[in-house]
Amino acid sequence: MNNNRLVSLDAFRGFTIAAMVLVNNPGDWGHLYGPLEHAKWNGWTFTDCIFPFFLFIGGVAMALSLGRLAAAGADRPRLLAKLAKRALLIFLIGFLLNFMPYFNIDKVRIPGVLQRIALCTLLAAPIVVYCGWRAQLAVIAGVLALYSVLMLYVPVPGIGAGVLEPGQDFGAWVDRTLLGNHLWVQSKTWDPEGIVSTLPALCSQLFGVLAGRWLASSVDRTRQVVGLVVAGIACVAIGMFLDIILMPINKSLWTPSYCFLMTGLACLAFSAFYWPLDVSPSSRVRTRAARWTLPFVIYGMNALFIFAFSGFVAKMLGYVKFAQPDGSPHTLGQVLYAPIAALPVGAVNTSLLHAVLFDACMFLVAWGMWRKRWFVKV
Repeated sequence: MNNNRLVSLDAFRGFTIAAMVLVNNPGDWGHLYGPLEHAKWNGWTFTDCIFPFFLFIGGVAMALSLGRLAAAGADRPRLLAKLAKRALLIFLIGFLLNFMPYFNIDKVRIPGVLQRIALCTLLAAPIVVYCGWRAQLAVIAGVLALYSVLMLYVPVPGIGAGVLEPGQDFGAWVDRTLLGNHLWVQSKTWDPEGIVSTLPALCSQLFGVLAGRWLASSVDRTRQVVGLVVAGIACVAIGMFLDIILMPINKSLWTPSYCFLMTGLACLAFSAFYWPLDVSPSSRVRTRAARWTLPFVIYGMNALFIFAFSGFVAKMLGYVKFAQPDGSPHTLGQVLYAPIAALPVGAVNTSLLHAVLFDACMFLVAWGMWRKRWFVKV
């Protein structure tokens, strides 16, 4: 740790936010490399790892920060109130991003990525504050069991039970019933960040909490790395097994198989940062690792701001329009992408180049804030 802060956690967070900005901002959504788009329904790609990585990281950070506060004798109800306030602010930021730029209260999408992060933080807080690791494991098992029962055995009116197709599952029915027109605009009948699938997403964050408790323990750090790797391999195996016997790996439904698989991959990915940055006995290894991961650390120090700011910029690129000589309107995004699209390297590559350049612009913002020591926290 560096001043009671895990450099590796900042680096892993920064890697994840950089990946999110990359996959969210192609030049042309019709031309993408396979790993840079979500799986159509069942299955997974690199892109499907990003959101659960965020939740895992949030869980690790909760365990480490709350552990320090509890050790300092902090008042538990006050801790919960502080976390509830933070969750509310994150939810409102996500909702405001959905509300922009048209501000249509009748059709604004209520769920979202930040909203789910906020709900998971809110639900995880009392579990982290009042429960030990055994109780947390029991909560994870209970929540995943409850979710499986709801999805497989509760009949959906007019459809039946256990149908796990887009818009036909139990979670989609709950979303339509409770949220009406306030769902994902691309489907309108279901939402990838819906209400019921937030339950297993909570488990992804609680797995991160357990990892954080492991890191905060007195166990030798080398053993901690070994433990993370073993846990990662075990969770990947469990996820693949559940994919066969229970429910398929599916991000939109956040099935138990997906939850375990992504937890396993998060453990393995985090270990790849934790060992060279915070554990290795070689000062040369740590120095080199710190050098090549510095861009990720810079990104990770202002992850929430970059998340929100990149989303705002992307919306403005699609909202601001210019009249062309023939009278047709072109968005600012189309105008900026036109010279890139004209390059003779293929549509998929120009689309990726746009994403890389957008990512580079966001990094420059993060770098400027880092140089000024401006760190936005909620």
